[in-house]
Amino acid sequence: MEKADSYLSVKNLSKLFGKFLALDDVSIDISAGEFVCFLGPSGCGKTTLLRCIAGLEVQSFGTIIQNSEIISGLPTSQRDFGIVFQSYALFPNLSCFQNISYGLENLGWDKKDITKRVEELLLLVGLSDHSAKYPSQLSGGEQQRIALARAIAASPNLLLLDEPLSALDAKVRVHLRQELKSFHRRLGLTTIMVTHDQEEALSIADRIFVMDRGKIMQFGTPEDIYANSSNPFVANFIGMTNFIEGKVLNEKVIKIDDKQIDFIGHGFAKGTKVLVAARPECIQLSKKITKNIFNGKVADVEFLGSFLRIYLETSIMPNQRLIVDKPMVGDFDKSISVGDVVGFKMLPTHLNVYECDE
Repeated sequence: MEKADSYLSVKNLSKLFGKFLALDDVSIDISAGEFVCFLGPSGCGKTTLLRCIAGLEVQSFGTIIQNSEIISGLPTSQRDFGIVFQSYALFPNLSCFQNISYGLENLGWDKKDITKRVEELLLLVGLSDHSAKYPSQLSGGEQQRIALARAIAASPNLLLLDEPLSALDAKVRVHLRQELKSFHRRLGLTTIMVTHDQEEALSIADRIFVMDRGKIMQFGTPEDIYANSSNPFVANFIGMTNFIEGKVLNEKVIKIDDKQIDFIGHGFAKGTKVLVAARPECIQLSKKITKNIFNGKVADVEFLGSFLRIYLETSIMPNQRLIVDKPMVGDFDKSISVGDVVGFKMLPTHLNVYECDE
């Protein structure tokens, strides 16, 4: 049975395309009013999962329950959702008003009620003065808003978004994801968005489901997924991470190169080879070299506006460069140069540890 507070439950869902397993025994629960993201690389199964929920793909195995009703066998037309595709799929020969009203007309709504509803939605998305315009006369962001208005016209309880921002340029995308978040807060609709953009998912979702090869690798709040990634795939996919090889000396100490790091609660037995994952912003640099911290040579420095990205050649990562991000504050950050030898330390409270795959 699904959790008592679940609005949407997916149980042991699998999807085969011939012999290819696109979804592998996926189970998730989503509460009413949540905004969740399915996040992962291309081909991980996130869009297939969304399409199964919508009924656009038929699952090979498993059950989908929406608002306590099993919908797995229902056709798309009988499922309670609105959807926005990556391409928006607006009718080019219809005006904004006609695009939004199209579904309502098919449902047999009265003309007066249709006019009232469309005017409400155009006001909601801030495009009341664009009613008579055609999609070709709109910007990408305006087209997205019309597609959203059309998706919620019939007042569905579930909104599905299939990479709705990916066709837009970077600045517009950042602006519209904030609008999308505000839009969700105003309506309180249960919303599922598919994206491959980590920053997008982190900034907008209540919870993230990270997927790879048809499986859910981890789910949780953006903060938890970022700070407490459960495996190297998630740590590497969400943001940027340095992976450093080490060896467990005891329950409180991990040895890296010729240094020791206190790390309480790593849970691995003595002698276990591990990967220590350190986010670039969680590494502290120092001009002083002392025996209790690591050292490295500055191989490159990138100015990225609010912070510097520093690449270090160091013995603890012999096959690649250690990446350190430092805010642009203080003389030290401004004066660091290629060729400098600097010290650095990693704070145990900001590290994750994983067992090495042999």
